[in-house]
Amino acid sequence: MSHTLGIRQAQKQKTRQALLDAALQLLEEQSLSSLGLREVTRAVGVAPTAFYRHFRDMADLGVALVEEALDSLHTTLVALLAATGDGGDDGEERIAATVELIVAYVRTHPAHVRFIAREQHGGVQAVRSAIGDQLTLFAQEVKDQFAREPDSAGWDEDDLLMLARMYVDHMVMTASSLLEAAPDAEQRVAASARRQLRLLSLGRHHWLDER
Repeated sequence: MSHTLGIRQAQKQKTRQALLDAALQLLEEQSLSSLGLREVTRAVGVAPTAFYRHFRDMADLGVALVEEALDSLHTTLVALLAATGDGGDDGEERIAATVELIVAYVRTHPAHVRFIAREQHGGVQAVRSAIGDQLTLFAQEVKDQFAREPDSAGWDEDDLLMLARMYVDHMVMTASSLLEAAPDAEQRVAASARRQLRLLSLGRHHWLDER
């Protein structure tokens, strides 16, 4: 019996993933608000009623796509920040590693990046909220890491969170720019992103001077 249940569960997960993959592919050329449930199930080859075994509605599927797109980045980003620090090299190691992470993610997950970029200000409120929640969590994680570093001595919580949000916003902006850039322009976009991060790093080092 348990073997049969295991097979059924695996098949259910396979169908759920197929629906996510089909939706993501269809969203290459349209927004989530214009994508129909039947369009997704037709692409997978299942009956429309089968959709509701996995998602409440298209907004629920969109939220699942947000989680799929951004969840895996949390561990990677936190590990990167912890490993690089922001010390005597003016943060050059962190700057280079951050931009490399973004470039690699856009290369391997262009459809996910496009989906987030389009739906961040799109027409499906639940998906906008899910993206906002994920980016807020990113900012909180970045802030927590910044708070552990010597350069943050004397900073208050609100200022650290503001800095972290700027860092996360920069990542999102860079990903969108890389996605839209021609192949021969990728290096220019990456170089610009590194310069912008240097400005953030420089501002961090002298913020308390101005206070």
